[in-house]
Amino acid sequence: MGDTEAELQDYLKQHGVEPLLKEIVLKLCVNKPDNALEFIRDYVASKLEAEVEEDTPRSQRRVNRRGAVSASVMTQDEALDYEKKVVPKDAATMMALQKSVTGNVLFTHLEKDELTDVLDAMFLVTKEPEDIIIQQGDEGDNFYIIDSGIVEVWISKDGGEPEKFTEVTDGGSFGELALIYGTPRAATVKAKTACKLWAIDRDTYRRILMGSTIRKRQRYETFLSEVKLLKDLDKWERHSIADALEPCEFQDGEVVLKQGDKGDLFFIIVEGKATVTQTNDKGESGVVAELGSAQYFGEIALLTNDTRRATVTATGPLKCVKLDRERFERVLGPCETILRRDIDNYKKFEGSGK
Repeated sequence: MGDTEAELQDYLKQHGVEPLLKEIVLKLCVNKPDNALEFIRDYVASKLEAEVEEDTPRSQRRVNRRGAVSASVMTQDEALDYEKKVVPKDAATMMALQKSVTGNVLFTHLEKDELTDVLDAMFLVTKEPEDIIIQQGDEGDNFYIIDSGIVEVWISKDGGEPEKFTEVTDGGSFGELALIYGTPRAATVKAKTACKLWAIDRDTYRRILMGSTIRKRQRYETFLSEVKLLKDLDKWERHSIADALEPCEFQDGEVVLKQGDKGDLFFIIVEGKATVTQTNDKGESGVVAELGSAQYFGEIALLTNDTRRATVTATGPLKCVKLDRERFERVLGPCETILRRDIDNYKKFEGSGK
């Protein structure tokens, strides 16, 4: 009897398949191997054999010794030393670019700041009718988004005459394989009309991608080790959590979550304070707790599939990081026993009549 979809999803979550795949894609973007399958094989083998943490020089040296990587390997220092490129654009252009990349596999995993860095770095390219933008078989260099104009995509199969495959117009994009693998162009793209394109080069993109991941881990490494819930996790587990965190901010008096609402988010306070209040069965409200840096809230509704049991309000400016339900279940699985034990802390005011 085959497994149900729910059982398969549970297996993927329990065994950390999603973060492993994300890590492999990141390594592919950074190293640009000629043979992706060999690279993946060797990279997984290196993790199994030596439990080498990702992005370390030793990890890169092992992969190089196996001959899977032909392009130069970017080091952590090179990624962290990257100086942000900003090509001036007006607000309308930035909004149009952001809309254009929504849903593109290259950008769906980026956080807001990372996406902004990518869009900032894009530069303008203009082409006249019949101009070749990319040539099939050439080395990949740039990724393009069409601001205005129409391009034609031509493909030559088995050395035959090129055949027109499709047309791409305003808001469309092409050339993404260059940023992922650095493989030869799989098609020729030429301008059908005068075109205005926004482009980003492969090295800039991968520096932003790798650098942002490293900086994010460094930023949250010390902080996460101070969160009582996470103190017994190993470095790899904390890295997995850091990768999944999404920053958010609230103003003084702003309600972060409200008692009775459906709960799909878990929060950890990075900076600032919050007040936890509850209303009991008699309609009486009271303060349950005051929360500060490295404390967390919102886990009960995710653990019990119940509504929010309390209201949390920002006391002054409040900076948090959050996890949605799927990420919460995936990366905080090892902490579930502790989380369920702490649920009792929120029952102090319920039904007390005080």
